[in-house]
Amino acid sequence: MAQIQTNGTSTSDKKGITVFSGGTAANSLVDVFNRVIQKRGCQLNYVIPISDNGGSSSELIRVVGGPSVGDIRSRLVRLIPKDGNREMDSLRQLFECRLDNNPHDARMQWLEIVEGRDMLWAFISSAKMELIRSVLNTLNLEIVKRARPGSTYNFARASIGNMFLTGARIFTGSFESAIYLLSMICSIPSNIEVLPAINSNFTHHICAGLADGTTIAGQVAISHPSEPTALADTVALSNTSPTVASSDPKPKSNYLSIDEPEDANLPGSLSTLRRPNITFSKDDEEDLPSRINRLWYINPYGHELKPTTNPKVLKALRSSTAVIYSIGSLYTSIIPSLILRGVGNAISDKEQVKHKILILNGKIDRETGGKSDPMTATDFVEAIARAAAGEEGIAAGGYGKYVSHLVYLEGEGTPVVDVEGLRRLGVVCVRAEGKIREERNRKKTLLYDEEELGRVLEEILDS
Repeated sequence: MAQIQTNGTSTSDKKGITVFSGGTAANSLVDVFNRVIQKRGCQLNYVIPISDNGGSSSELIRVVGGPSVGDIRSRLVRLIPKDGNREMDSLRQLFECRLDNNPHDARMQWLEIVEGRDMLWAFISSAKMELIRSVLNTLNLEIVKRARPGSTYNFARASIGNMFLTGARIFTGSFESAIYLLSMICSIPSNIEVLPAINSNFTHHICAGLADGTTIAGQVAISHPSEPTALADTVALSNTSPTVASSDPKPKSNYLSIDEPEDANLPGSLSTLRRPNITFSKDDEEDLPSRINRLWYINPYGHELKPTTNPKVLKALRSSTAVIYSIGSLYTSIIPSLILRGVGNAISDKEQVKHKILILNGKIDRETGGKSDPMTATDFVEAIARAAAGEEGIAAGGYGKYVSHLVYLEGEGTPVVDVEGLRRLGVVCVRAEGKIREERNRKKTLLYDEEELGRVLEEILDS
């Protein structure tokens, strides 16, 4: 894939833009970011965390282990060129495919795909089909090898794209090689790079500490639990050995029992991190007991970790003049990347990164206070600044080191924006026009208008 050139200058010679995001929500803005970099002829980097333990990724993590690949896959597939090429359209359909809801029917469908008999292969060249099949067969062999009585892989709702990335990681022994292979197969433009915040072959989990002292382990439990909020009251998590705080001589354990079927989880792992979360909903979730105060990484036993940042993320930041915090889940999509070592320092370097733009969510969710205690725009900015600053803390008026501009929508249900108060903190607020979308349940949602958001971003970047 050749570098896109503008006026004889390759994109590799121009300072780029780095976007911090998760998966689904930010996918709606991909075309906006693409148009911005096309006009500027520069590199675009997406930094995405690997700590999501929900959806079909949770079953891959449970049986095979390794990083969560769902959000990475989602962005890569969204970046497949839409130029009318029939093979590219077929590849998009293949990697977006989810298997049947019924586990037995899903397994039969999986075998049809792996054996090359499914109609999804119809317009994919034989060279690419055999390459993709070899990777899927690598994963299939691993799933069969790991099958145990009482512990077999549940194919229901499995994502073929997720299974490809996991198979490619096992085949090559490298997560970044798996991403590169999918990018090459799908002709992702070479001036766009999707970077995992942590480049690892191992699973990484996050933990949230609430203002009332409650601790919640795992992204699903923090953001959209498939059952009442996660950690049993009898278990305390800290950066020391977890303890069971109960007078019951046989309290309910939150750790993996030795009688449980063997899978990819280490003996003694927290059961809340081991539990499958294939089906979940982000609608109508109960509010958290109190606001999230801090987020950190934990190992399978609940001990705090400080993982190494992907070196390519730090390199991307050093080569960027602008950072964008995209829409999405604040504490599970954005902040897991910001708390990693070196990220905050790179963002706060005014010599390199001139613009630090927060695109504010159009609505409040479970992570940001819910209906009971909704966060304001100032709270969003403070959360980002505190996460990026880390142990160094934020000096008076230091928010502007991490967020220089805030783009926001104005309407029912949007976070309250104190324009003057944020200006005093060093943050320039810019209102963008939105558009109303009616959902299936007749709920109306205020969204960013793509053309308007692109215009606002261009004005900020040119300032």
